[in-house]
Amino acid sequence: MDDAARGRSGLARIRCVAVKAPAVERDPLELQIRERPVPAHVGIIMDGNGRWAEERGLPRLEGHREGSNSVREVTRTARRIGLQALTLYAFSAQNWSRPADEVAGLMDLLREYLESERKEILENGIRLDAVGELDRLPGFVRAPLEAVREASARNRGMVLTLALSYGGQEEIAAAAESLIERARAGTLPPGPLDVETFASALWTHGLPPVDLVIRTSGETRVSNFMLWQSAYAEFIFVDTLWPEFRARQFLEAVLEYQQRERRFGLTSAQLPK
Repeated sequence: MDDAARGRSGLARIRCVAVKAPAVERDPLELQIRERPVPAHVGIIMDGNGRWAEERGLPRLEGHREGSNSVREVTRTARRIGLQALTLYAFSAQNWSRPADEVAGLMDLLREYLESERKEILENGIRLDAVGELDRLPGFVRAPLEAVREASARNRGMVLTLALSYGGQEEIAAAAESLIERARAGTLPPGPLDVETFASALWTHGLPPVDLVIRTSGETRVSNFMLWQSAYAEFIFVDTLWPEFRARQFLEAVLEYQQRERRFGLTSAQLPK
């Protein structure tokens, strides 16, 4: 038998063995949460970046940089457990009053985030959106922001919304102004204004109401975040600073939400069993 024949004979005796990909280990808490309904829309007030840095003798901007890792991990976890929408309070309308060098650094970090996360956002079917006074953002931020929004517009997975130059009072005022303009133009029928019509003029129209608001760093105020949308939201305040708030802390907050009784004005006896 020549060498070629021996080779063919040897290959014939080789069995095809299916190789299983290594199983991805999930936190048992995540598996527990996925067995029950999760909030449709979670909003997070990401607080404590500056304090995290100052406690370590670092520039405040380093806290914001580390906080971007929390954004990445929480976003991935939110998508895995099945949230419809996640809104992150990234930069408030009042944050423009911070020191100019910090604001400039935050804008640079925002641009870096949009450019570095574009691939993962698109590959995971996430739709990126943004709400706020976006025209106040510098051009080098608006350009990548609009590019990712446009590229992800047809995605049907979780909606990740960045609240940028955002304020809840400003949003309500803008909605009222929009409705006044529609009335003047004759495109808004005369008569009483209902909740649904007003909500349609908000920057967040199309998103479900916020079910859960999480605030990190031990502060217990809403700081002008989603004032209209969180009318019936559950609020959870945690002491953890945002750069240390990762998947585990997020899951614990969602679990606490699942353990609460949501009545929407009814009594406990009226709720379906």
